[in-house]
Amino acid sequence: MSQEDLAKRLKVSRPTLTQMELGNRGIDIMEMQKLAMVLEFSLDEFMSRDFKVEHELIDKIKAITPKQEIRISVPTLDVLKFKNVLLYILERCAGKPNVGETVLNRLLYFSDFNHYEIYEEHLTTAKYRKLPYGPLPEGLDVIINQMIDEGQLLRVKTEFHGYPLTRYLPLLMPDLTLLKASEVGVIDKVIQHMGDWSQAMITQYAHGDKPWRVTEDNEELNYELAFYRGVPYAVRVYEEDELNED
Repeated sequence: MSQEDLAKRLKVSRPTLTQMELGNRGIDIMEMQKLAMVLEFSLDEFMSRDFKVEHELIDKIKAITPKQEIRISVPTLDVLKFKNVLLYILERCAGKPNVGETVLNRLLYFSDFNHYEIYEEHLTTAKYRKLPYGPLPEGLDVIINQMIDEGQLLRVKTEFHGYPLTRYLPLLMPDLTLLKASEVGVIDKVIQHMGDWSQAMITQYAHGDKPWRVTEDNEELNYELAFYRGVPYAVRVYEEDELNED
């Protein structure tokens, strides 16, 4: 049984089930009754002191691992949408002298993974890899160079607090018809939260995020790991999510 199958039987979302498994969300009596029916254990015995099949139940729950939830079909990169997300972030941060390549990469990362955690849908569908200094979207250099050649971006070499910095200035407005209001909202919150951070601050913060911490070096970061975030990285309010489903 996959995590998604169990969530459907319990009539909760998969991220909500994840929070239940992690102990970050309580389980009410109705959910316990559904769980007992699905996993085939006695609720009366479970609630008694001499419950004999506790370890069997734990083994069943542990068998539903995140690895079973890695999606086989990963959408390909929506280059046009990615370019417009990039342009939107640069437009919003045009007056921020701290936003060089590193900060820009982290703002893209958190926009993508925060959106996926909240809506269970990809924003740009970019793939990120765990590189030594932080998560980096694949093909970013190629896309940026293409945008520079097409007169959409300008690369500027400057300094910030005495350190060399490469900045990108947008030469045209993003096409907001390609972005949903909910997508813009996620990006705005990321910029509001981290847009003024230094390269060192935002890099250190990214290194504490669950997808980064549990991924091997040079491997692709799995978006599904966003559902296993804890404080302060989690951006989805799972209790409200559950109420909305009911």
